[in-house]
Amino acid sequence: MPVALHHIVVDTHDLPALARFWTQALGWSLLSEREREIVIGPDVHAPVGICFMPVTGPKAVKNRLHLDLTTSASDRDAEIDRLLALGARHADVGQTGDESWTVLADPEGNEFCVVRPKTTLVG
Repeated sequence: MPVALHHIVVDTHDLPALARFWTQALGWSLLSEREREIVIGPDVHAPVGICFMPVTGPKAVKNRLHLDLTTSASDRDAEIDRLLALGARHADVGQTGDESWTVLADPEGNEFCVVRPKTTLVG
């Protein structure tokens, strides 16, 4: 059997604050909180969650892995405004301005994108 994705781990200086940002951003819940680890997810039975772990050094370069978030086309601008109000900020990672996504960073500088809605063909 192949391995399965369990958690996406995010290094952070302020575990509670960054976990709170992402629970509010995604509408997820706090699933587990320990001194050196906080896990959030859509529910306790979800196959994947996000785990926040403490680090001491600052973030220095663009993430090599990032999250892509999506919403309906009619909600996209309002959702970007909501994320900015939660503490996200616009991030420049070399985009040209012609992209169909918006690059933001969470309160600790971790980049993520808000992409246009995905149209999936179901056969």
